[in-house]
Amino acid sequence: MTPTTSSAAVRGAGAAEGIDATMMETGEARPSQPVKRKGGSDYRGFVAGVFSGIAKLSVGHPFDTVKVRLQTTDSSRFSGPLQCLVQTVRHEGVRGLYKGATPPLVGWMVMDSTMLGSLTVYRRLLAEHVFDVWPGAALPSVGHGLAGILAGWTVSFVAAPVEHVKARLQIQYAADKAGRLYRGPLDCVRRIYRHHGAAGVWHGLSATLLFRTFFFCWWGSYDVLTRWMRDNTRMSTPAINFWAGGLSAQVFWIFGYPCDLVKQRIMTDPLGGGLNDGQRRFYRWRDAATAVYRESGLRGYWRGFLPSFLRAFPANATALLVFEGVMRSLP
Repeated sequence: MTPTTSSAAVRGAGAAEGIDATMMETGEARPSQPVKRKGGSDYRGFVAGVFSGIAKLSVGHPFDTVKVRLQTTDSSRFSGPLQCLVQTVRHEGVRGLYKGATPPLVGWMVMDSTMLGSLTVYRRLLAEHVFDVWPGAALPSVGHGLAGILAGWTVSFVAAPVEHVKARLQIQYAADKAGRLYRGPLDCVRRIYRHHGAAGVWHGLSATLLFRTFFFCWWGSYDVLTRWMRDNTRMSTPAINFWAGGLSAQVFWIFGYPCDLVKQRIMTDPLGGGLNDGQRRFYRWRDAATAVYRESGLRGYWRGFLPSFLRAFPANATALLVFEGVMRSLP
């Protein structure tokens, strides 16, 4: 284990931010006097998260469009992800794969900044007040998982309206704008707010909070994988960030995907009223979950899983590679 790799990996995933990693590397004993941790570097997570969001959108949005379309239609329209991809490109061009990309372009910059910045803060707070981790030692993996849950709940209040608008734009299949209910993201927000107020814009918030509880799996496994790769491979720090980031995201989707599918069904359900988009079907999370099972059984909860699973690795591996790289470069 080289000092360069271990130091960066400990700082990025193993230790609370702002804590010197040299004690852990040298095996120095726990100091007799408490050492004050520094929270002044917490800003780095918020800044680095902006770059992570840009990278995630660039790589992942086409996969996300295919996923959402499969999640919100029955098998009579698309037999699978490949047919969905081909038909989208054939009828709407490559730009169709980036339909609804404007909200997440801005939204993911804000979302990843909020998520990764708050994750950095929660890691430090848990190390200080819950796990009593002495300066230089690593926060345990369960601590990273708990920090992931808290960060997931925090970012949900930003993510819910962004994902809601994105999902409604993604299921507009008309190539001609005249045939669409919404002309774009701002028009979508304006129309929903006019007829349903702020509650309409934040429609699906509870489902979003539930889904992001599975961030425990993401950030817990990211720490486990980072530690294992650091100790058992000769990979460089950026390579560890890339592989641990991609694989941990896939772990997260394996556990969290059914909740995401139900969330998407709720977010694309007609809101009714003056919006004139149809009759609302799902008033509770259970209503949407029951409808999925009634329509397709247990398999219904996994419809669209393949593009989501395939997207998880490149999008999040790239995002975390960028995030950790920017974190290391900031003072």
